[in-house]
Amino acid sequence: MRVVLATVLVLLFPALSWAAEMSDATAECLECHVSIAPGMVAAWQNSRHARTSPGEALEKTELEKRVSAKTIPDELRQNTVGCAECHTLNPGKHSDTFEHNGYQVHIVVTPEDCATCHPLEVKQYGQNLMSHAYGNLQNNPVYQELAKAINGVQFFDGGQIDIKPPSPETSADSCLSCHGTKVEVKGFDARETEMGEMEFPVLSGWPNMGVGRINPDGSRGSCAACHTWHRFAIEMARKPHTCSQCHKGPDVPIYKIYQVSKHGNIYSSVGKQWNFEEVPWAVGKDFTAPTCATCHVSLIVTEEGDVVAERTHQMNNRLPWRMFGLIYGHAHPKFPDTTVIRNKVGLPLPTDLSGEPASEYLIDNAEQQKRRKTLQQVCLACHTPQWVDGHWARFENTIKVSNEMTETATQLIQKAWDGGAAKGLAQNDSMFNEGIEKKWMEQWLFFANSTRMSSAMMGTDYGVFDNGRWYMAKNIQEISDWLKMLLSVSGETSRDIKSDNK
Repeated sequence: MRVVLATVLVLLFPALSWAAEMSDATAECLECHVSIAPGMVAAWQNSRHARTSPGEALEKTELEKRVSAKTIPDELRQNTVGCAECHTLNPGKHSDTFEHNGYQVHIVVTPEDCATCHPLEVKQYGQNLMSHAYGNLQNNPVYQELAKAINGVQFFDGGQIDIKPPSPETSADSCLSCHGTKVEVKGFDARETEMGEMEFPVLSGWPNMGVGRINPDGSRGSCAACHTWHRFAIEMARKPHTCSQCHKGPDVPIYKIYQVSKHGNIYSSVGKQWNFEEVPWAVGKDFTAPTCATCHVSLIVTEEGDVVAERTHQMNNRLPWRMFGLIYGHAHPKFPDTTVIRNKVGLPLPTDLSGEPASEYLIDNAEQQKRRKTLQQVCLACHTPQWVDGHWARFENTIKVSNEMTETATQLIQKAWDGGAAKGLAQNDSMFNEGIEKKWMEQWLFFANSTRMSSAMMGTDYGVFDNGRWYMAKNIQEISDWLKMLLSVSGETSRDIKSDNK
């Protein structure tokens, strides 16, 4: 059967060839799915999984290895990694496991399954903020109010605008598309297929490839967020287009800034000549300018094979600063679960509204300098120390200045809350649902973020006129003008505001 099927597949997909044999179970899967889902099969047949067995992967030298397991179960060592090798692993752990043509199959392949061959990567990813992205959003009441202000359905009632929470479908289609959903089995459904009636699990929160997805086996994350089904290519994870799905802006304009930066210009011009498949990845030989993965993930070596940066899936261990998504730039959190953080007044935020850090929950200066040095080693592979030092001095100054501009906007919104021009937490209301509050949100969520990221990646205009410093300055003036008007209406004079702002 396997020989016949392999012949058929090679005729359908000429690029297909195996250095190792597929398992009987995978051959059975492909017998049906090659006609039911040819695109899926085509993606897999072009993958390294389809051509290489885990046993062959284990024989590579340490720097060349793409697997981190020291040993792999005998039943998986000699066959290519196909449908059955992923979708029938750990059936007892998966609540979405169901009987399918004599096999115990699950739909959602998870990091726990991938850990059979890639345990170090999965462990590292579990220490990454991304792996906790679902919980960090859903279990933080401040973030939930922010999400409600963005995704909630506004309606006009009795002369007032009110808002109702977003539906699960809206949340899954917006914030949770990147943060991840919670995938749960809601029952089983019988469907008529070419093979007769079959029963399949009904999943809520599906489909989703979010970085912090909660899976039916209880694990967090989706490797497919960066290594998309069913090819799982390292090339895809190394190219910036993949990161752009969640990092495009205006709240996180990283990809747009990269595109207009000198690094992005080099990538756009000559990136087609680079080798995105090689392991290890040699700077100057395989590529000549960084992509997102170069700085944050990849194993980088010199042409002579000296290690510049170790491979890591704990992206934050090269990041001294956390500079987007929050009110102020601050030292990176110690723990991936940020819901444990409490600032001075008890809010689950890494700083007070004044900008004072909740230092107990953030990495200290020594750890910051360690991570700073690790990332600078990547910079130094192409640049001189003077260039790197100058760039980092400007970048860290930008964090300081953008925080100061955010603090000014925060002082104004605090004045609005204190003076009755808006309602905030002290009035048992949201900080994000009024017009002047939304302008305050823009100060840090859009403009300060853009300015800091532009400085980090030298994408100049994004830090000046394109959602940068111009908009921070303009926004402060508009908040101030709105505040004068609102306080005047509520009985406080503009003279009081002027004296408060001196």
